[in-house]
Amino acid sequence: MLAEIGRVMGQPSVVVFENTAAITDAICEELIGLQVIRTMSKEFLLPLLRGRSLVILGPSVVRADSVLDLAQTIRLSAPGISLLALTAVSSEELAIAALRAGINEYVKYPFDSGELTEAVVRCLAGQRGKTEGHVFGNNDHDDCLAMGDSCEIVGQSAAMREVRMRMKKMAASGSNVLITGETGTGKELVAELVHKQSPRRKNPFVTLNCAAIPDGLLESELFGYERGAFTGATSRQQGKLKAAEGGSVFLDEIGEMSPYGQAKLLRMIEGKEIQRLGRDGAVTVDIRIIAATNQELECMVNDGKFRKDLFFRLNVARIHVPPLRERKEDLPLLINHFVQHFNHQFGRAVERLSDEAMDALLAYDWPGNIRELKNLLEAIFVELPSEGERCPQLPSLFRRRCEELRATTGDERDRLLWALSMSNWNKSKAASKLSWSRMTLYRKMARYKIS
Repeated sequence: MLAEIGRVMGQPSVVVFENTAAITDAICEELIGLQVIRTMSKEFLLPLLRGRSLVILGPSVVRADSVLDLAQTIRLSAPGISLLALTAVSSEELAIAALRAGINEYVKYPFDSGELTEAVVRCLAGQRGKTEGHVFGNNDHDDCLAMGDSCEIVGQSAAMREVRMRMKKMAASGSNVLITGETGTGKELVAELVHKQSPRRKNPFVTLNCAAIPDGLLESELFGYERGAFTGATSRQQGKLKAAEGGSVFLDEIGEMSPYGQAKLLRMIEGKEIQRLGRDGAVTVDIRIIAATNQELECMVNDGKFRKDLFFRLNVARIHVPPLRERKEDLPLLINHFVQHFNHQFGRAVERLSDEAMDALLAYDWPGNIRELKNLLEAIFVELPSEGERCPQLPSLFRRRCEELRATTGDERDRLLWALSMSNWNKSKAASKLSWSRMTLYRKMARYKIS
């Protein structure tokens, strides 16, 4: 990937500042295709910055107490350059401090294979966006890069590293995959990346919203129909499943599929064939099923609302996408990502959010997860005055909401017990009272040992 980017960008220059030669060698091995300049001396670092695209601060440099001061010094000397820090620790405090100091990305050291490459690509993409006014990607590569609505996962928390690890493992397996997580966490993005990292990546990735297909249209939508199969069938339609031949089908909101649809889907998975409307014989299909839900399918199986046999066939490989409130150390990276995206979209030059805004965002619980965060940041850009601001504040409506939450939020366990008591231990109603999903409610009950 870096070789292709080096070709597109005219071999950008990267400065590696690290005191240990062995670590510098390891870093440089990941940067093949780029022009790399090494230095072990702070004295020689600043004169090397002119005309460079990126500075990588090694872990021995980052361990020093003055690294944030160094980052600010680099920023003053070369305002447009990207900064990437390698650190032996990963924490919310470090992420906040790094963002405020102007560090674009940080990667935990020792890094996994490809992890540093991905961070370098993001930094260089930001550089190209600044100089040419657009972003770029390589759709033929396993990892797709773009800004905003893209197939890029942003985050260096332990939870997201686990997600990335499981994605690569599941992609290679070829088995059906079940992705769980709350609304707005990015389950469709994970599904798309599993497909793009799999041997099926050159074939179609077809998305279906199970909640949006009524039973009357399910067979024609999924399986297709022949010409003349019913009134209005003026031409043959192959159906969404056959359209994904050789590739993957993403079944979003699988928990919302009707019992009739579940039975039809189960038969297709078992027989690997479909019965097209108006056709006598069956049609074989070669597809991989990736399903996603924000519901607890195990509970739905126990309640008789979801077929047990279908659940077992979908739940072969499983990936859980954590909610944003459980990986808040990723918030500064996500905010920086979306700020750069909306700078490009709206033609702005916002550098960062104010310290007060960052504190409010970190204290917020994010029930709508990444989708809510993106929508909020877009609202900030929409409300900017025509001349723009370098460090804008949060919208007044959001600030009032945060103040109300702080005023009403007590002990979480007490609030959970109150909601369960008020709803006569009806978990759906209790979750609604707390503005949680059922999945969140069950996790909180397990955390606080409430049965």
